[in-house]
Formats: sequence, structure tokens, C-alpha cells
Amino acid sequence: MILATVIAGCGAPATQNAQLPPIDAQAASMREGFSTMERLVEAAKKEGTLRVIALPRDWVNYGEIIDTFGDEYGIKVEQLEPQANSAREIEAADRLKPDVFDLGMDVAVAKAEMFAPYRVQNWHDIPDHLKDHRGAWYAAYGGYMSIGYDPAKVATPASFTDLLKPGLSVSLPGDPREVSAAFNGVMAASLLDGEARAERGVDFFQRLKSAGNLSSAPKAASVVVDWDYHNAERAATGKGWKVAVPKDAVLGAYYIQAINKKAPHPAAARLWQEFLFSDRGQNLFLKGYARPVRMEALEMRGTLDRELAAKLPPVKARPVVLTVPEIDRARAYLQREWARKVR
Repeated sequence: MILATVIAGCGAPATQNAQLPPIDAQAASMREGFSTMERLVEAAKKEGTLRVIALPRDWVNYGEIIDTFGDEYGIKVEQLEPQANSAREIEAADRLKPDVFDLGMDVAVAKAEMFAPYRVQNWHDIPDHLKDHRGAWYAAYGGYMSIGYDPAKVATPASFTDLLKPGLSVSLPGDPREVSAAFNGVMAASLLDGEARAERGVDFFQRLKSAGNLSSAPKAASVVVDWDYHNAERAATGKGWKVAVPKDAVLGAYYIQAINKKAPHPAAARLWQEFLFSDRGQNLFLKGYARPVRMEALEMRGTLDRELAAKLPPVKARPVVLTVPEIDRARAYLQREWARKVR
């Protein structure tokens, strides 16, 4: 009788597993496609590979994120064109066949038909305006436009207008017609009463140029207008650099995650998303000075790494996040006017 009981007990899990539905690696959620996290991990391990694109290892701690994911699950991560921009990701997708994308919101919205809908387990923690209601795309991390400066040469700037003071050397991280961070720097400088208008931003940088304050060399400038995660990382090196987010001009932007509808490794792609949106993954973004999209939820639940969060520059106002139509109109204006007025 005892032997029969032991055998029955050992057989229970197998019977339970046999009742689970077949795995559907194309499903729109972990529960629908895999039933349990363990089965998702098992399916991803069988695929053995994940292809990511446009993820430089020194960008928001992606090097550690990729290594941690690979070590945790025994999955080889192939890094395709790390320096590619969002447009290039889409352009190269048919040839390179990435499993997942990391994109600017305007590109993600425009190309949503290329993505496989998937809602991570922490879907409800993502603000509604930062995700597609169908699950095609969803923000993972972002930042606020900031003023990085050399305190030996520049008094702490309280606003963008402070950059017009004589003797400053102010730079953007590239051409705003081509580089997203530079574009958003122009838009942050344009903010007035919570509204961003490209013409105000272009006029401001025209004034900087007329004052002799505009530099085309970020490494040599005493002020760099860039995302706070870039300026904060530079400040952390201890080489005499500080960062401030003007209280009257807080512009935020987030980077979007999406799964390729034609992903060669669909289970690994879904496991990657679950990892990025887990508490651990979100805190790894925070370690790279980016602001995880679930930051408010992590703080409420006590799972936010407060030591890392304390290293971010303080923000005293709710950020403005541009809509896609606003981005499109502003980009069109810069294409027409930047060269004529500033360059």
C-alpha cells in the first residue's frame, strides 16, 4: 500500500503536465502560449538563440542586460548591427531577421504591422500612452532631455535661456535632422507652458549661433544638451561633469520594444520581453541611468533599486512626451528650416 501511494504521488505532476495545452510560440501572452513561465523558458532554451538589433553594449547598460539574459537562460544572443538607428532596423529586417526590435516611438507606430502582438505579464504597469492597446509595441525605458555641463566653466543652468549667457560653448549630440537625441534637444528648448513647437526650438538655436555659443563638437563643449542617461553616465565618471533637467522644460521620450512577426526564435523573443519588463530587467536599465517604464510600479511595490534611482537627476515637473503627429510635424519643419536658420 505504501509503495502504491509513492508511485501515485510521483506520477501526479506528469498527469498534470499532460493536461496542459500544446505550446503556441506565436501567442499574444505567456499564459496563452505557454501556460507557465517554466514552459516558456523550456521552449526558448530549445530554440537556443535570440537575435537582437541596434543594441550597443554601452547604451543604457545593454551589455550587462544581454549577458545576464544569456547566462540566466543559456541562450546565445546574436547582436546585429549594434549602431543601427530605428529606420535601419526596419530596413534590414527582411535580410537580417532579428527576433526583436528596439525603436523610437514614431517608427514603431508607423511599422506596427511588422510586429507580433505580445503582452508581458507586467503589462498593466506600462502607462496607456506608452503602449499599443493591441500589444504590438510597448515602451521599456526612457529618459528626460537634460543639460550636461562643466561646473568649472558654467554656473548651474536653471533653464535653457541660461545657455545664452556669454562665453558658453553649447552642443547637441549630432544633427537634429538625423539624430533623435539632438532633435529632442531642440524640442525641449522649445517648451513653453507644456507645449513644444519646433519653430521656437529652431529660433532658440539660431540665437545661440548668433551669440557665438553654438558648438558642433560635443566632446569639447562646456554644455551638452542630451538625454539625462547620457549626461548622468558622463557625470558618474567623476571627470567634473554635472547634469540638470530644467524645471520649466521637462521633455521625456521612451524607447519601444516589439517582436518581429517573422521572428526565427519566437519563444526566445517572448522570453526576452518578459526579462526586460521584469523587476530585474527594469532595474538593469536603471543601472544604465535610463528610467524604466515600470519605475512608478517598482517604487510602489518596494522593488525599485533606490540607490540607483538616487543617481538620476531630479525632476520637478511632469514630463511632456511628444505624440507621433507632433514628432512628424516637427521633423518636417526642421528638414525645411534648420539648414537655412542654424547651419
